[in-house]
Amino acid sequence: MTRTIIDVHILQTVPPSNINRDDTGSPKTAVYGGVRRARVSSQAWKRATRKAFDDLVDPTELGVRTKKVAEAVAERILAHEPALDRTAALALSAETLRTATGSKIDPPKRKAKEGEPEPAPEASYLMFLSARQLDALAELALKGSDGKGDVAVLKDFFKNKDNKVLAKHLVDTRHSVDIALFGRMVADDPGLNVEAATQVAHALSVHAVDNESDYYTAVDDRNTGAEPGAGMIGVIDFNSATLYRYAALDVDRLHANLGAGLREEEHAAAPTRRAVEAFLEGFITSLPTGKVNTFGNHTLPSVVLVKLRSKRPVSFVAAFERAVAPKRREDGFVEEACRRLAAHVPELEAAYGIAGDEGTWLVRVGEETGPLAALGESISIPALVSSIGESVADRLIQSPAEIAGRESGA
Repeated sequence: MTRTIIDVHILQTVPPSNINRDDTGSPKTAVYGGVRRARVSSQAWKRATRKAFDDLVDPTELGVRTKKVAEAVAERILAHEPALDRTAALALSAETLRTATGSKIDPPKRKAKEGEPEPAPEASYLMFLSARQLDALAELALKGSDGKGDVAVLKDFFKNKDNKVLAKHLVDTRHSVDIALFGRMVADDPGLNVEAATQVAHALSVHAVDNESDYYTAVDDRNTGAEPGAGMIGVIDFNSATLYRYAALDVDRLHANLGAGLREEEHAAAPTRRAVEAFLEGFITSLPTGKVNTFGNHTLPSVVLVKLRSKRPVSFVAAFERAVAPKRREDGFVEEACRRLAAHVPELEAAYGIAGDEGTWLVRVGEETGPLAALGESISIPALVSSIGESVADRLIQSPAEIAGRESGA
């Protein structure tokens, strides 16, 4: 079966920074190829990508991951029925969520401070629901309680099997872009799990790295000359690295997760194209924000290489299993890393018969990326995002399932 898979390979240099800390506050590292490398966890970059979606995706096509789901649904209930009080809305919300997800939605153990309202019921773990799913649950809560805010009436409503099935259906359809891409786990009802369409590798430096420490002091502005010394002292660990970043996007899984589309008037391929384009731009240009105010480490990739594949994802991390070591200290790591990729990619693809796969796009910046010129003509990021989005839409439109659907009038 022909698949549609997008592989994203990135080389990005980050100056002294601490964008992803371990439990001791030091930059994360990993041993690869027998030497210690700088590492940025996949979770950190997925979080950064999701935050980038705030500027790339319509809010109605995004979700929220929170324990405070009852509060989120209650806000929507009150928007529909402002006459209800907060307590009634929260009770309706909690009951609807318990039915829909099978999860415990209970008040937290912490007590409200004097003069503040009682804390809203919370889930025992983070729940990931789309804006449209939250809206639908709020509407169902009002319908099931006859719009009166009576939780007893709502409980009777959910005793009907069809109504209970409907509640579960509402949280298992019309997934948001971020849920479709990154997946969802519902511990109390595995049937509501969503398999992620995206796999993101931990970013690794292409070279060996040793963490360093910055000893710093802060001066008390009101100290006089008779009061020498610092107001405080501290230590921050950091490193700098040229990172190899990789992600694989299963477009077919993404398309299945999104379903027929978030807007009824558009072709089913349109939401998938928007999601692919948002992911590409978000993943390529985002950066985890750990200690960013301290280091101001705002960089963009030197190299973005994207491959469209029809069988399986393929990482090129093996090109750096032997740590890059420039011939001259002043040469840096990017040029040699590009030479490694330029040699590794065609050799690997020829050996496995995937050299003539579905498409290659390349963005490169700086003369040190010159060795990659043999892999393709360099274009801009906007052109890359648009071209891949168009290719994905064409493949979805021409897929057998799409053709069969059109012929049957579906």
